[in-house]
Amino acid sequence: MSCFRESKEFTTSINGTSSQKYAPLDWSDYFDQEDDIQIPDSDDVFHVYMAGTEGPVIFFLHGGGYSGLSFALAASKLKEKARIVAMDLRGHGKSSTQNDVDLSIETLCGDVISVLKTMYGDAPPAIVLVGHSMGGAVAIHVAAKKSFPSLAGLVVVDVVEGTAMASLIHMQKILSNRMQHFSTPEKAIEWSVKSGSLRNIDSARVSIPNTLKYDDLKKCYTHRARLEETEQYWRGWYEGLSEKFLSSPVPKILLLAGTDRLDRTLTIGQMQGKFQMVVVRHTGHAIQEDVPDEFVTLILNFISHNRIGPHGIEIPGLRRPPQSKP
Repeated sequence: MSCFRESKEFTTSINGTSSQKYAPLDWSDYFDQEDDIQIPDSDDVFHVYMAGTEGPVIFFLHGGGYSGLSFALAASKLKEKARIVAMDLRGHGKSSTQNDVDLSIETLCGDVISVLKTMYGDAPPAIVLVGHSMGGAVAIHVAAKKSFPSLAGLVVVDVVEGTAMASLIHMQKILSNRMQHFSTPEKAIEWSVKSGSLRNIDSARVSIPNTLKYDDLKKCYTHRARLEETEQYWRGWYEGLSEKFLSSPVPKILLLAGTDRLDRTLTIGQMQGKFQMVVVRHTGHAIQEDVPDEFVTLILNFISHNRIGPHGIEIPGLRRPPQSKP
């Protein structure tokens, strides 16, 4: 298929004004640096975007088909109060692995744990895991493994086991109905906004280009993540997620777009006060992209409410011994 048979809505060429409106924005407008994390004894290299110098580490995990830049607008505001790391998961963004379609929950968890251990060694700072959609499932599974004593908080964005499991039967149709080919990154940005998948043009301008790859054969851009080839792993992302979420011993918050129904396990857990829940109105699935200011406020309030500092939960009245000067 030629790239230029994009769709009837997109056959008209983008004029100068529209092209500027959807022009890509650079990651460096939001993050301080990017890096490639080479996992020891493997050929896997994971791309990360980082910002900030103080406070706990907020470690972002994006959803399926997104990238670390999904959190760009939020990162630019959070970096005053925390250290930000946003990772491109396997098969996404600029990360490169031996098997880009192995999106099994075990592999994805292993990747996150390997990146954290490679970055921070045996003395990691306080970490708040924040995961959106598929990344939320990964965050919950990583937290459940209790591999990091310094894990200080868990933020899950718009994923609930019951709803996710019920929607799996529609996933292939949703993926195949997406527009597949774009003559330019601008066209992909425009499509993402006009189709309603993202509602914030500025976020789309920085996040969408990183979700594309150029197809030399078809002479156009297509989706970087081959999600349609990963169906065998989808159930594993979400099965048993509610129990795992509740069993995680750290403070946790669930952010939902609209009134997503909680399943029975979560409903009971919420009644017992086991986690905080906020329903964010007037947003699509990608809360962090659509309403970044509100998202940032919720994250900062969560960190402040639970007294999460650079070394973990800070108990009032318990002072750390002063560092002796050299």
